Amino acid sequence: MNAFRAFRIHERDGKIAAGFERMTVDALTAGEVVIRVKYSSINYKDALAATGAGKILRKYPLNGGIDLSGEVVSSEDARYEPGRKVLVTGCGHSETLDGGYAEFARSKGDFVIPLPDGMSLFDAMGLGTAGFTAALALARMEQNGQKPSMGPIVVTGASGGVGTIAIDLLAGRGYEVVAVSGKPEADALLTSLGATRILRRQDIDLGKRPLEAAQWGGAVDNVGGDILTWLTRTTDNWGNIASIGLAASHKLETTVMPFILRGVSLLGINSSAMPREVRVGIWKRLATDLKPRHLDKVVTHTIRFDDLPKAFDDYVKNRIMGRTVVQIS
Repeated sequence: MNAFRAFRIHERDGKIAAGFERMTVDALTAGEVVIRVKYSSINYKDALAATGAGKILRKYPLNGGIDLSGEVVSSEDARYEPGRKVLVTGCGHSETLDGGYAEFARSKGDFVIPLPDGMSLFDAMGLGTAGFTAALALARMEQNGQKPSMGPIVVTGASGGVGTIAIDLLAGRGYEVVAVSGKPEADALLTSLGATRILRRQDIDLGKRPLEAAQWGGAVDNVGGDILTWLTRTTDNWGNIASIGLAASHKLETTVMPFILRGVSLLGINSSAMPREVRVGIWKRLATDLKPRHLDKVVTHTIRFDDLPKAFDDYVKNRIMGRTVVQIS
């Protein structure tokens, strides 16, 4: 197969160097399925990896991009015939395996997901890891008894990829959604996705007592730290808090009071390490009962592969709302 273009990340003398270069399929990390990549996306982790602002890659060099969608070119796995449309999210791509920022990618058969009926390759990357994570959070909350009648769900980090999709999914399931955002410029977007109220992070009284007045039926938290502590104090009886991110802090200082006196559940959401059948099931739901109503609004940017290097800085500096899809080929 001829040489193709890839956005490759190196570590040289302790510094990150990333850019376009030519490579062949034989040079890609091992996997049974070769995919002609059509689309990828930008996640916060992708920006950290490409700029060196965070330690994401566990080996060098690697192609960036934790997500990809495209068509199978060749496969040693009988489940995937050439021409089959597929997607891959997470699973170690752009951490220990070459990722989706390349015209071709190679993945392990168990990591590859058949594109669900009713979903396009573009939509798969409009969702990407962010959409998958939001859907997984909602599925786990409802599996643990969450219902709209229990009260409003608060979504923190609301203007990001996970936050915007979570708002859309929750509102579509009949939940009252309250968004927490520090970006006034995102208010119109969040309201259009289904948020009924918007709180400013800086205006929240976090309180100091182990239990504060109950306000929320549950929560989807993307920030961690003091905000997550506040959520444990203010979530009502039997509510579920899905912990997804650490945009503010990886620390959590709380007491057992919310858990033993109100029965609050803190659910850890890991979008990578899970059984394949769960992953396939969530993607099928994203094409059916959990299909976003406003993905066209969530995808706020679509860029060409050539423009990829210029896009990361806005992510690192928290200037992006919604999702960015990258057109690879």
